[in-house]
Amino acid sequence: MGYKKNRVFSLWLDFIERGFIESGEFKKLVDSGFVVGATSNPAIFQNAITSSERYLNDIRELKKAGKNNKEIYEILAINDIRESAKILENVYEQTGFDGFVSIEVDPFFADSTEETVREGLRLYNEIGMKNIMIKIPATESGYLSMEKLASHGININATLIFSLDEAVKSAEAISRGIEKSDNKNVQAVLSVFVSRFDRATGSNYLGIANSSRIYREIESMNLKNIRVLFASTGVKGNNLPVDYYIYSMIAPNTVNTAPLNTINGYIKNNRNIEIALPLELEREREIFDEVAENGFELDNLILNLKRDGLEAFKDSLTGIFDFIDKVEIE
Repeated sequence: MGYKKNRVFSLWLDFIERGFIESGEFKKLVDSGFVVGATSNPAIFQNAITSSERYLNDIRELKKAGKNNKEIYEILAINDIRESAKILENVYEQTGFDGFVSIEVDPFFADSTEETVREGLRLYNEIGMKNIMIKIPATESGYLSMEKLASHGININATLIFSLDEAVKSAEAISRGIEKSDNKNVQAVLSVFVSRFDRATGSNYLGIANSSRIYREIESMNLKNIRVLFASTGVKGNNLPVDYYIYSMIAPNTVNTAPLNTINGYIKNNRNIEIALPLELEREREIFDEVAENGFELDNLILNLKRDGLEAFKDSLTGIFDFIDKVEIE
């Protein structure tokens, strides 16, 4: 059954790469109806740019033209984002809430509202597509950035959310921005990271319980244009089924953004769609208590995961710049 026939939740692809786009594989996946959106981040683009020869000629030509490393990266990323958005444009036109592609602002601007807003506006305008979301980390300055960009009518992906407090602050900021905007159809997602909790603690349930708590609270706020998105849903380093963080987190009015192999596994397994969230409150408490008994303090864990997430995106962007530096002009 085509995915677009069932609107219980939306499945977005957490992967963008030029060869995948140009080969027609991405369009094929979208046309199948299973995938109705896509997301990116500096780590995804680092893997794409440094592992595919398809970018090398463009890098050389841009270096010859005197472009600096960040300009080169942005040109490459914007091209891939724009082409992905074109493929998803029909989904966006049909639904108004799916068919989006996300691009992240410079993670080094995470503590600067001014720089984040300036870059968000520039990226959105340069891409020139309506079905674009600007991705902003959920930091204290990031909340104001979300509000300001939403007030300009720009769709928002609030990312690197690990706590209920971060999710609520992001939702409230975006809501204030939408109220100030002439465009009341601004769409937003709150990207709640999942599997990193489990990899840090050895649990298979903490990320789901944390996401369940956040989902319940955000749904209770009755926000028309804002959905919870479950991110970091690839299985790593254990014996769980590859699509574990998809079928275990199905919930109405949500998005799940997953790596390509996770989505392929979900399609292959052909599971019935069954509502899994929110968990029963008692079950949530049991999971949190069990993790605490194993010596993990949730607030400290969240702080560490947040710090590591921001640093990882900074490292990825630096890695892209280092790779561009090493590309020789022929």
